[in-house]
Amino acid sequence: MDLLTSENIIALVTLTGLEIILGIDNVIFIAIIVSKLPKEKQAQVRTLGLALAMIMRVGLLCAISWIMRLTEPLFVFFSNEISGRDLILIVGGLFLIGKSTHEIHEKMEDESDVDALKKPKSLASAVVQIIIIDIVFSLDSVITAVGMSESLPIMIIAVIISVLVMLFFAKHISDFIEEYPTFKVLALSFILLIGVMLLAEGWGTHVDKGYIYFAMGFSLLVEFLNIKTTTRGVNRKK
Repeated sequence: MDLLTSENIIALVTLTGLEIILGIDNVIFIAIIVSKLPKEKQAQVRTLGLALAMIMRVGLLCAISWIMRLTEPLFVFFSNEISGRDLILIVGGLFLIGKSTHEIHEKMEDESDVDALKKPKSLASAVVQIIIIDIVFSLDSVITAVGMSESLPIMIIAVIISVLVMLFFAKHISDFIEEYPTFKVLALSFILLIGVMLLAEGWGTHVDKGYIYFAMGFSLLVEFLNIKTTTRGVNRKK
């Protein structure tokens, strides 16, 4: 009953909202990964990816003391103190930059090349990539949760609710990305931008995420307007 205080309820609602916002990047990445799999496997891998994200976040929350030690410097590199968290962010950032650049390059190939590249990826490869990015995004999510609340049950409940919400919308996001190819390129550009941001954060340069989310939101609005205008033009021609 101690959990049902006004302070905890406000913290739960606020933290859940933040966890959903932070998880959008994860959902977009998973959507792009599963799009390479056979249709009958996509829902299974999507669910598995988000389930792994939830398990990792809850596990990391239960190891808060270890998480906080990750911020302690391990060594100095070019006058920058590098911690365990920084290493994870740097590796994760490089992974996102490499992955998004490769995917954008595939999208820019000729149609004949694209057909050859669209061979179904292995299930194991997709799961490994999802696990790697889940680790990076989970770390960021857990550090945010620790800063927002002192109650472990509240943090765990917020993570579970946010993952369930993301799971509900994941298929819709995947279908939308597949239906509109230009949106997929935009999503890959977001991932590239997030990779650069993680790399900068790991190197010790703080980037205000508000600017990143504003840029993403504005780009999405422009793309939605573009899709609506194009659809209206096609309907008029009919």
